[in-house]
Amino acid sequence: MSVDMKLIKELRTQTSAGVSDCKVALEENNNDFEKAVEYLRKKGLATAEKKASRETNQGRIEAYVHHDGKLGVLLEVNCETDFVASNDDFKKMCHRIAMQIAINNPEYVSREQVPAERIEKEKQIYRDQMKDSGKPDHVIEKIIEGKVDSFYADTCLLEMEDMFDNKKTIQDIVKETIGVIGENMTVKRFARFKVGE
Repeated sequence: MSVDMKLIKELRTQTSAGVSDCKVALEENNNDFEKAVEYLRKKGLATAEKKASRETNQGRIEAYVHHDGKLGVLLEVNCETDFVASNDDFKKMCHRIAMQIAINNPEYVSREQVPAERIEKEKQIYRDQMKDSGKPDHVIEKIIEGKVDSFYADTCLLEMEDMFDNKKTIQDIVKETIGVIGENMTVKRFARFKVGE
């Protein structure tokens, strides 16, 4: 099957994938652009999973200060090499994440950082809210699980919806960048400052 060079170029622009990867994605999906995008995203996420065990002891500190000078963020994102730390895609990702922190004010980087007692406290609040609901215990526990997942999505940076694409989480953005660049990356820590807080 012949692949239209214009489609390859457009796919490359949208996904930052290599020319040969874009060609294969279009061939595998009968020139269906949307399916080719999805194919490349899945491939990028699979690549990210493979690289997750590699050490990240290089990186950058991203600083974001809101235009009025009253809100700022410092963010540390690590990668494997200092070459990638100066890569434009890596820098863009760091800036995007710093803006996310400024706007959504997460408390933690990931769910692993949330203290167990905080989760237990949240679960107890949900149980108390539902104790007179008349629902069976197994149903209540399922509802509580869902509420805890929502709690993580509201308080943990990596689980938050991306403000530019609400179909993706911040973790998805990191994994896609890993897939494009080919190095493991980890969001290490952040600090958010607001005048008067």
